[in-house]
Amino acid sequence: MEMLKLVVGELKTNCYILYNDDECLIIDPGDEENNIIKQVEKLKVKPVGILLTHNHFDHAMYADSLSSFYHVQVYDYKNLFEGEQKISSFNFEVIYTPGHSKSSITFYFKDYDMMFVGDFIFYENIGRVDLPGGSYQDMIESLEKIKKYPDDITLYPGHGEETTLGHEKKHNHYFE
Repeated sequence: MEMLKLVVGELKTNCYILYNDDECLIIDPGDEENNIIKQVEKLKVKPVGILLTHNHFDHAMYADSLSSFYHVQVYDYKNLFEGEQKISSFNFEVIYTPGHSKSSITFYFKDYDMMFVGDFIFYENIGRVDLPGGSYQDMIESLEKIKKYPDDITLYPGHGEETTLGHEKKHNHYFE
């Protein structure tokens, strides 16, 4: 599996296109719909689903229109259960990680040591909990849940650069 990261919109949201062979998943299409379509065409892949780490506008604004354009489903906290999932050739685990929002979920691609965390975890920081639906207590419980995963997992956040879970366990004071 390969990945293309696009930084979209005024809030510089990370939109990810995961692809293998001729299929792809689009994660968090928050802006620049035409750019996303252009990149999918360049890769010569067919979308099989759209994943949302949470439902804030900067991550989800173009999910429905891309869903209609590609005739694929949008997958989020409302229609995914926690645990192992399979969408076409993509296998991953869904982990409920509320805190930044009630709709926050993490996608873990174990075979590739990749975790897409949205606005849950950032490099040496966490997502805001002061927005509607946010909860510091939920965030702490979600961090406790994620601590159990291997250190070598690369975390791909909704904004900014990636990090590893091991780095966050050592340098992110919220993991204490």
